Amino acid sequence: MLQKIKETADFLMQTYPSKAKIAIVLGSGLNNLIQDIAVEHIVSYADIPNFPISTVKGHEGNLLFGKLNGVAVVAMQGRFHYYEGYDMKQVTFPIRVFKAMGVENVILSNAAGGINPLFHVGDIMMITDHINLFPEHPLRGKNEDSLGPRFPDMSETYSKVLLQKAEQIAQKHNILYHKGVYVGTQGPTFETPAEYKMFRFIGGDCVGMSTVPEAIVAHHTNMNCIAFSVVTDLGISDVVEKVSHQEVLNAACVAEPKLRLIVSELVKVI
Repeated sequence: MLQKIKETADFLMQTYPSKAKIAIVLGSGLNNLIQDIAVEHIVSYADIPNFPISTVKGHEGNLLFGKLNGVAVVAMQGRFHYYEGYDMKQVTFPIRVFKAMGVENVILSNAAGGINPLFHVGDIMMITDHINLFPEHPLRGKNEDSLGPRFPDMSETYSKVLLQKAEQIAQKHNILYHKGVYVGTQGPTFETPAEYKMFRFIGGDCVGMSTVPEAIVAHHTNMNCIAFSVVTDLGISDVVEKVSHQEVLNAACVAEPKLRLIVSELVKVI
């Protein structure tokens, strides 16, 4: 693991010597942020040593270097999911590489199903905590002490400081937002009505198939992490909408400009 991380980080730094302290994962809820990034260099995942390949529509499979609102960033145009067949170390490998490249802050985004009855399609939820229901843990196996502690404290996985800054930006622009708990599941099926009810009963506000592993590893490596969900479908009470992946992408596009604005301003105050 250590050798692969170093090999990949060295390759990227030789390809483009980035000074970025912020990494952004452009999930289905934030993919068009690329339009706001002054891209200086693009590397295909296929050309990066040890990188998996994204196989999901809407996840283009490029690593972008550039400036967002004048701030140097590195952005993943598409992430890796457990349901694609990758193990958790592969899913979270880019986060390890970012740390080795000197990144200190990670911004995650996703499209999610709303299970809080106050939520509507198109709403933004800032993640305050998560419930991990993935069948494999990203820290499973021998721990490398140089990467992080064997038993990391998880009382503040998502940075309260970054959350407060994001809230201030949303309030400044009169953007409706929620705060809540994200339930992470393996997918790739969308949830059944009974599952929606269970996730709400155990304390979830949104449910999705990503983000949690990345947040755990970012926290393990002592990086500051903030994460956002765009509510793209609903599973509330007895009202469970039929949904397809294309409908999720369409709903994300409608809500995306609000989240793009928050993230664009957030990078300037991190």
